[in-house]
Formats: sequence, structure tokens, C-alpha cells
Amino acid sequence: MADDSPAESEGLQLVRQKIADRVLIRSLAKRLAQDDPEASRIRSEVMRSVSDMPKKGGILAALRRSPLVGADLKIERSIEAGRKG
Repeated sequence: MADDSPAESEGLQLVRQKIADRVLIRSLAKRLAQDDPEASRIRSEVMRSVSDMPKKGGILAALRRSPLVGADLKIERSIEAGRKG
């Protein structure tokens, strides 16, 4: 295997990783199927980990919840030519 090209080595590494992922998922499924307190703890930890991904539109939703929504604010900014330096 020392004669493998970089592309072949990369391909083999990818295949090995996919196999390792399959083994991990199967062992996790078997563990969760036991439905005991430890399985519940693992289930909630996995759910928390997976759901931590930010949701699209979160900033806009936060701005819409702001107490300033509907307030008639007059925000003006002075216009100056260039930086002071």
C-alpha cells in the first residue's frame, strides 16, 4: 500500500471513515434500543447536540421580538467628509 497515489490514499481514508461511522451508528442504535436511564441520557445528549445548529432567520426573528418594534424612532446620523486624522 506504500505505492498508493495520494488520491487512492484519500479515497481509502474516506471509505474507512464511512465504515467507522456505520459501526458507530449501529452501536448507538443498539444502545438506545435498551430504553433504560442511560439510553435516555444518551438520547437527550444527542438531541441537544444535533439541535444546537443555528436556525436560518434567527437574527430577523430576534429583531422582530424587540420591544422597540413599532416605536417611532427617529435615528439620524451626521454626514461628515472623510476621516479625521
